[in-house]
Amino acid sequence: MTQVATPETAIPDFDGVTVADVHGRPMHLRQDGKALFAEFDDPDSTVPPDQRPRIERRVTMITGSHNQQIFWYETGQQRLMGQLPGAYLIAERRWIPRRMAVLHPPTQRTFSETGHWNSTCLACHATHGKPRFDTPFGSQPLDTQTIETTTAEFGIACESCHGPSDAHVRANSSPLRRYQLHFLKTADSTTVLPTRLDPRRSSQVCGQCHGVWEFYDEQGERHANSNGLPFRPGGELSDTRFVAQPNANIDSPTMQTLLQDDSRFIRDAFWSNGTVRVSGREYNGLLESPCYKNAKQADRTMTCSSCHTLHKTDEDARSLEEWRVGQTSIAGVSNEACLNCHQPMRANPAAHTHHRADSAGSSCYNCHMPYTSYGLLKTIRSHTVGSPTVRESVETGRPNACNLCHLDRTLDWTGKSLQQWYGTPEVPLPDDERTVAASLVWLLKGDAGQRAIIAQAMAWPPAREASGTDWMPPHLAQLLDDPYDAVRFGAERTMKTLPGFSGFDFDFVSPPPARRQAQLRTMATWDRTRPRPGRAAPELLMTSAGDVDIPRILALLKERNNRPMLLRE
Repeated sequence: MTQVATPETAIPDFDGVTVADVHGRPMHLRQDGKALFAEFDDPDSTVPPDQRPRIERRVTMITGSHNQQIFWYETGQQRLMGQLPGAYLIAERRWIPRRMAVLHPPTQRTFSETGHWNSTCLACHATHGKPRFDTPFGSQPLDTQTIETTTAEFGIACESCHGPSDAHVRANSSPLRRYQLHFLKTADSTTVLPTRLDPRRSSQVCGQCHGVWEFYDEQGERHANSNGLPFRPGGELSDTRFVAQPNANIDSPTMQTLLQDDSRFIRDAFWSNGTVRVSGREYNGLLESPCYKNAKQADRTMTCSSCHTLHKTDEDARSLEEWRVGQTSIAGVSNEACLNCHQPMRANPAAHTHHRADSAGSSCYNCHMPYTSYGLLKTIRSHTVGSPTVRESVETGRPNACNLCHLDRTLDWTGKSLQQWYGTPEVPLPDDERTVAASLVWLLKGDAGQRAIIAQAMAWPPAREASGTDWMPPHLAQLLDDPYDAVRFGAERTMKTLPGFSGFDFDFVSPPPARRQAQLRTMATWDRTRPRPGRAAPELLMTSAGDVDIPRILALLKERNNRPMLLRE
């Protein structure tokens, strides 16, 4: 997750490349032997953006390896790191402006991220980092600070999960001891094995990075600044940091301080019922899961290692590349992780799921852990195990699993189905929720996070199989001119996977006039390629003639939730 920047570790080419898609004027990249350099507008200059001086800096470090690469450069001030104004998207093989890689309010100005690696990123993207700012980060101008950041190792190394292991290295210098440990399965007390800890402490090893947390006070922050974060695997995470759980600790002094100082930190990170909605914070999701907090036996308690393994096993026939996306165990990619405890459902899963046993609708994860968290320009599973309910969707806005697959169905349809199958009480619904497909209600009326979720859901193969795709283009077209960069990105990515749109000419970084022209082209392409006659589907906002119900769409758009939103990965 952190590497020294070299031509081998940098995925994009640096050798004489000009990058237009960055903040400010184009960025020029060059390579000198093994050294990488970039020339760009100085992000820390105090003059107006169009007058900022050009600077050239050596690029020395990279964070990210799965979805994006973020590049850091030497500032020349002690060990302070600056960030290039562009981010590289690995799957798309392209640069984009760095701030467009995050779902953030369109009115939020572009700001410098100089010092953010030192102060924040190294806590999880390196092993035993120490920021070593002489005063708290952000308390005074960086050019007046002394910054001597250090780290034991770049990336997530062994001791991140196993704790200090010098005694382990010394003890296992003996070949005989290594033989006993490996072949005789002898327990090794010289290092921490998370899978042998009790469920709570085992999960905290992951939660040290995969959680929404804050220091209890400035004294704790200053101690970590000088000595590194004090948590060690096997310890108690809450002893040294506050893990945010809006359901459990909303009234605590630390939470109230957070809400007072920065209400968006909590409000945007969680749905209103306390379910986490930002990616990379799966520990908060686990804490709210009944399979974790209500389990009566340790061996029947869901932990991170119930589904994930940080070391690919010899029995796993998948390629390393396939395994590393999610680092799931063999059980974690099937229903086995759930059936280990829910044994009665093994013999006849369809009796419980009301879907074919071999279908996506009989996957435990699809129904009980839907894609309702967002970050890194994509959605991920919530990591809070729960059953879909219409009530939750109405009260919190969090899309439920049924309507994330059956995108063409209303909440009313879902409520009746859940009542028939499981006896789930129906709830009163407003007119739009009764008569319009839930996905379109969220796409047209929802907040930016909901819109991003639906944009990606329309590309999900099980949803396409259940819902069809011929009705999607005109509704995705609404998002091509969304004020949020990240929402436009998701709409573009999904649009180009629809039948007839593989060569669709659109770039989400385009200015508004080009975006509106793309909307018109979408409608023209859809009108030319859609089935004739079009299906009359009022729930999909299609008239009896199969055309788009524009007045109804405009009425829904007027009710859009436009509150500013920042989803911090």
